[in-house]
Formats: sequence, structure tokens, C-alpha cells
Amino acid sequence: MQTVTDIAKAIVAREGGYVNDPDDPGGATNHGVTIHTMRRLGIDLNGDGKVTGADVRRLTRDQAVGIFVDHYYRRPRIAELPEALQPSVFDMYVNAGSNAVKVLQRLLNEMGHVLTVDGALGPISIAAAHKVCGDRPELVADAYGIARRNYYYALADARPSSRKYARRRDGGKGGWIARAEEFISPRFHLTEAEHRTRTATWA
Repeated sequence: MQTVTDIAKAIVAREGGYVNDPDDPGGATNHGVTIHTMRRLGIDLNGDGKVTGADVRRLTRDQAVGIFVDHYYRRPRIAELPEALQPSVFDMYVNAGSNAVKVLQRLLNEMGHVLTVDGALGPISIAAAHKVCGDRPELVADAYGIARRNYYYALADARPSSRKYARRRDGGKGGWIARAEEFISPRFHLTEAEHRTRTATWA
């Protein structure tokens, strides 16, 4: 069984090293940790009294793992979700913040619960997640992964500058889609033809 540290290390490996893409609202990022997160947490690694891109570059993999476990897993209460949901929700929380929880809350509403879609995991949302998982938690995990994939497609529909994250230059699945499908059973993966049909209207 994977530990939360194992999951966090996999997220860090998935995120890669330092990048500062002007099309990414996160700004300068290293191992998946954005400059905005480091400023919010006051992580001044060079001790000059301010958090800049230089501090982002200094961030180590181990430091990133610690940040993810403390601030993207325990603090938002992902640790209290059913075990089958934790890896994908945790991974998406690193990637998309509270939208990861909103995707889950919308899914739970579609499954018959009445939840406020506010991006915060409270006792009602957590109890609903445990109830729907029941004896087939892997199916709920697949449903979440599919909803997550749909979120990324919809985001790219609405924000053309983000389409490069959902579709490669050669037309294949981009990083967002491939990442979502890592947490979906292979039988629910889109074929390349289905992906290309889904993105055919993009310029």
C-alpha cells in the first residue's frame, strides 16, 4: 500500500523541475510548488527577507514533498477521504487547488447527495464520499478521474492559452489529460481518436 509520502514523491516526480511559463497562472514553479505558495507560507530559502524566483529555484524535492503532505493533503482534510480517492484528489489539489474538491463535490451531488460546492472538505462532504464508495470504491475513483479529465478539457475550452497542457503539438494527449488518466482504470481511458475528436474545435 502506498503511503502519503510515496504519493507525494510521485507528484513531485510528475511535476518536474523549475519552470516559469507565462501562460501558467501559478508563475515560477519548482517540483510543483509555486512562488505564490512559497510566499503564502513565508518560505525564504536564501534569507534575504523576500520570496522570489531565486527561492523557488532553491527548493529541494524533499522540501516539496513536505509542503505537499502538510498543506495539500493534511490541511485540506484529504487524509479523511476514502483511501481509493486520496491519490487522485491529492494529485489534483497540487495541480488545481480547491478545484479538486469542487470536482469531487459536484460528483457527489450527481450521485444523489446535496452538498455546497465550495472547495472545502467538511464533515458532510467527507461522509458523503465514504457513503458512495461503499463496496466499490474503485468505481468511484474512476468516476472522479473521469470528472477530473472533463474539468481539464472544459478549462482548455474556455482558456485557449491552456490548451497546450491538454493537447500536445502533435495532437495527442497533453500533460493534464495523461495525468488524470494515471488515476483511471485503462478501460476508461480515451483512445487517441476520441481525444482528437474532443479537441477538434480548438484552433
